[in-house]
Amino acid sequence: LIGDVGFTIGGGGNVRFGRFQDPRAALRARIQHKVVVPPDAGLSARKPIPASTGGQVQKQGRSYEELKAKHLAAGTLFEDDEFPAIGSSIFYSQPTAGLFQWKRPKELSASPKFISDGISRFDVEQGELGDCWLLAAVANLSLYQDLLDQVVPHDQSFDHEYCGIFRFHFWHFGEWVEVVIDDRLPTRNNRLVFLHSHDQDEYWSALLEKAYAKLFGSYEALKGGSTVEALEDFTGGLAEFYDLRGKQPPDFDKIINHCYAKKSLMACSINADPNVVEARQSNGLIRGHAYSITKIVNQPTGKVMLIRIRNPWGNEAEWNGRWSDRSREWQSVSDQTRRDLGLTFDADGEFWMCFDDFVREYEKLEICHLGPQSLNDTAGSARITFQMTVEHGTWQPGVNAGGCRNFLETFWTNPQYRVQVQDADDNDNEDKGTLIIGLMQKNRRKMRKQGIDLLTIGFMVYAVKHSGPLDMNFFKYNAAVARSNAFINSREVSGRFRLTPGTYVIVPSTFQKNEQADFVLRIFSEKISTSEYELLVSKVDGEGRNDYL
Repeated sequence: LIGDVGFTIGGGGNVRFGRFQDPRAALRARIQHKVVVPPDAGLSARKPIPASTGGQVQKQGRSYEELKAKHLAAGTLFEDDEFPAIGSSIFYSQPTAGLFQWKRPKELSASPKFISDGISRFDVEQGELGDCWLLAAVANLSLYQDLLDQVVPHDQSFDHEYCGIFRFHFWHFGEWVEVVIDDRLPTRNNRLVFLHSHDQDEYWSALLEKAYAKLFGSYEALKGGSTVEALEDFTGGLAEFYDLRGKQPPDFDKIINHCYAKKSLMACSINADPNVVEARQSNGLIRGHAYSITKIVNQPTGKVMLIRIRNPWGNEAEWNGRWSDRSREWQSVSDQTRRDLGLTFDADGEFWMCFDDFVREYEKLEICHLGPQSLNDTAGSARITFQMTVEHGTWQPGVNAGGCRNFLETFWTNPQYRVQVQDADDNDNEDKGTLIIGLMQKNRRKMRKQGIDLLTIGFMVYAVKHSGPLDMNFFKYNAAVARSNAFINSREVSGRFRLTPGTYVIVPSTFQKNEQADFVLRIFSEKISTSEYELLVSKVDGEGRNDYL
């Protein structure tokens, strides 16, 4: 899906969104001693999600152009006071005095380059920070030039009009933002400490990591994460997760093939050993470590699907089973096919596995779809276009933070979104429409230094027959027709659902009640034509009961 998605109110279409209104609200508001939540409390800012490879970039604070012009005119080097070269920009939980020296690339290299001879998945190496998940995402991003150009503007250098200022673009909870940084980087003994390029004169990757650290407040905030989280921030795409230890969908190999053909970005991992950090197994794979999937091919016979995987460490830590480097399976592959695959047997962290070994050895598959059109899971079918909208909301303790369905007496106070599926999908024989729902909690990584971590979140979907708000009795006697796979302490939970035409209500919530958080709800559907959303905003009356505005 290329370009911004526009929505119109009214007219025909597949799905409609509308805000619930309680006609009794005006009367109740006149009653003495009522406490009224402002009408826009928790309300969504209706902003279509920009396409994965486009969309207007929001300038935050001083613009790159203004700052660059100012320092070029003055002949000075930019120093970013929003992300200063001090210890708290690196670690917030431990002292850094004497551990690092901030230096510019021109102090480290005689001839520094922003990008040397293009960008490839082999360019980047991990440093001392535990952000292999970010490194795996960068390796994936490098496979697609158009995606890379969106995040890493190439019109930057250490030669022409250099004044120590650089910029990068990230998708941040519904919009593209520009992050401006100076080029002072943490070093030790004149060497970069964190993420860096294999070429010691190339600096785009180290500067990208710094910009990403600024977005979340510090380098330490990047410790530990999910590869697909960074992929979403690099593309604006939608994440999906597969538990390879659980029940897999039919034709799972075809689904993966289809996702790769649609340029979906993929990563995989094995759950960590709680007793050992990044423990290496006898088969060469490392537990608790992020890998990127860089290619999927089928043998000419069609009997074996091969998956090329990269360890972001870029060293000899590779798979040593079937189809590994120099294994006997490659003896049956012709020289021409080897050349077509770009096959090399180097200690570079990249290796091949067959599909059967992949699903047996790995435990988690993460997929970031670059646009809703890639979410069709029928391999070989025509590309299906999904439309999308994004809603921003808040759970407020004592107001609309009702917790999960376990808390029946308060669950009904959660924000509620109504969606009407009017027609089945195109070329569908089951008379069902597709909804893809993603619920993301905002800013939790940035709030780590305050001791605030991810909440356990999820959502439920209910079929309804009326247009009013759903009360406690409704949830007492009606079961959900769909839900997120689990309530989990992840930045995002998502699900794809096939629903018969009708009206549905989506209820996003935290697992526990009375937990404070901001969230983004993304809703995708085929042939969606309107986006007038629906949100139940609650208020607390003088007796502690919840009502709706």
